[in-house]
Amino acid sequence: MKFKYIVLLVILSIFLSACSSEENRKGAGSVSDGESSGENSPLEHSVKDQEENDVGFEMVGTNVDEAQNIPADEKKALLEAFGTYISSFNEEDLEKYMTVIAKEPEGFDYLEEEVTVKETFAQYEVNRKAEDVTVIKYNKNQAQVFASLSISLKQETTGAKLDRTGRQVTVFAKEDGEWRVTSVYFIGDVAE
Repeated sequence: MKFKYIVLLVILSIFLSACSSEENRKGAGSVSDGESSGENSPLEHSVKDQEENDVGFEMVGTNVDEAQNIPADEKKALLEAFGTYISSFNEEDLEKYMTVIAKEPEGFDYLEEEVTVKETFAQYEVNRKAEDVTVIKYNKNQAQVFASLSISLKQETTGAKLDRTGRQVTVFAKEDGEWRVTSVYFIGDVAE
């Protein structure tokens, strides 16, 4: 079963919550309320890898440990790819954004991603800010980058706004010698 890409999940949740009444939103189990939304919850998944049985991540507390085995040049390349992933989305640069998306991703469909992101750019003003960006797992074919995200979304036609924070692990795979996003896991912060 395909995972929804972080942007799609957040936008869909925002769109659905903006369209539903207050009584329908209570206990809905969505990204916007911090609850698991179904069988494809990011809390319940791990990433499979050829060299390791399960490559996963644990998001407990505030400490984020950097991978110790990552060469400096690979760390730089991963952080640059992650930076492009965030900045090209904020700039609504579809062509540049798709250059850091894996052609054969594990967590979503490449062509569906392209269509959905294009529609998102047409309908929403989105700004994502990443902090605490850290490479937490690394091997020569796959790496995981952790970030604390702040997402601000505004629907252009209605002016409806939503601000969301959470933690994300972006999984990168090597394709043609370049690091590209192959799947994304997002856990929204619980509103206080």
